[in-house]
Amino acid sequence: MEPGPPGSSGPAEPGPCLSGQRGADHAASASLQSAARTEPGRHSLAVAAVLPAGGCGERMGVPTPKQFCPILERPLISYTLQALERVCWIKDIVVAVTGENMEVMKSIIQKYQHERISLVEAGVTRHRSIFSGLKALAEDQLNSKLSKPEVVIIHDAVRPFVEEDVLLKVVTAAKEHGAAGAIRPLVSTVISPSADGCLDHSLERARHRASEMPQAFLFDVIYEAYQQCTDYDLEFGTECLQLALKYCRTKAKLVEGSPDLWKVTYKRDLYAAESIIKEIISQEICVVMDSKEDNKHVGHLLEEVLKSELNHVKVTSEALCHAGRHLQQIILDQCYNFVCVNVMTSDFQETQKLLSMLEESNLSILYPVVVVSVHFLDFKLVPPSQKIENLMHIKEFSKKVKERNILLYGLLISYPQDEQKLQESLRQGAIIIASLVKERNSGLIGQLLIA
Repeated sequence: MEPGPPGSSGPAEPGPCLSGQRGADHAASASLQSAARTEPGRHSLAVAAVLPAGGCGERMGVPTPKQFCPILERPLISYTLQALERVCWIKDIVVAVTGENMEVMKSIIQKYQHERISLVEAGVTRHRSIFSGLKALAEDQLNSKLSKPEVVIIHDAVRPFVEEDVLLKVVTAAKEHGAAGAIRPLVSTVISPSADGCLDHSLERARHRASEMPQAFLFDVIYEAYQQCTDYDLEFGTECLQLALKYCRTKAKLVEGSPDLWKVTYKRDLYAAESIIKEIISQEICVVMDSKEDNKHVGHLLEEVLKSELNHVKVTSEALCHAGRHLQQIILDQCYNFVCVNVMTSDFQETQKLLSMLEESNLSILYPVVVVSVHFLDFKLVPPSQKIENLMHIKEFSKKVKERNILLYGLLISYPQDEQKLQESLRQGAIIIASLVKERNSGLIGQLLIA
């Protein structure tokens, strides 16, 4: 499962939604997800997954194995585990890691509250690591929480954007054909060099495909293949589908995969993955206001400007009332961006309430949450220097909540003004908010920005 040439390992189009749905294909994807929840259950199909994660990441060029490299301060493998955990019909997920990284993997599972994960020691090659995972599923060990599945998914720990519909397709095809794998069109033409370094021949690109992950197999088929394969296969092979064909005469059904199945291989891929994740979690902003304010309130004006300026982002508003039920539901629905409006006061009472709710919710375990504390202040009544000084203790709040992966920023807007100036200030504020939400720049937390 090697990547294409430099420049081809990244996504060919914008990344997937974390819920497994694309905007244009929402209905089709939702239908597939519904089928995923019913199809395996209807046939009592037991499904498990094996993730080889023992690589050292030589091509990454960094000392940390790539599966443990941080993206938004969270290890890459955690995103892949999350993608598989989201699929309720995958019963067990077996991760093969080296002995030296076993404790690191255990701490990741604990910190990010992963479930259904079992660890086995990886082998020195990819095939040996997969074999270790299959053995753990095959052996009926005393006190083991694992049981032999009917179908097993094999996936790479460094392909974090796999979606449920692709997993369902390969599992369904494996159930029928014995083996199945995702494929993608070749980006570049494949050539074969001669011994003297000259071109020998090239392959017709249209007739060939790149083998990707995930792949799925009837468990008995792939386990038998691994039991029969040679040391040479285990040492130098990379293609699981070929083992099923060679030793079990099982021809794999090839399933067209989506562009987001790309593999994080090089250092630049980490930046691409981070960009995709930031894009995904910046698609919704909740404007939080005091429940006593009416529709003419400047908070609502800011909301309208945000909707106008950020037409690709869903902007909603909620009252920070005592019960906060609607706001709590928004938090439960995993909105990761909040704009808290403070109007008549320079302190952080409203923002503190919101921060307390976010901390209690544990929303920020998986992704950093952005909170922009907006303050509308009348500079005619109090000198700007005094107002800014009163707001500078935002740094203290930001340091405290940063430990919980909450990024707190301050934004100061002069009010009241004439309508034209106010609209311009609100537009400037919307641009600043959009930048903070999109970039999630930890270096700016605690700073008071002025629109």
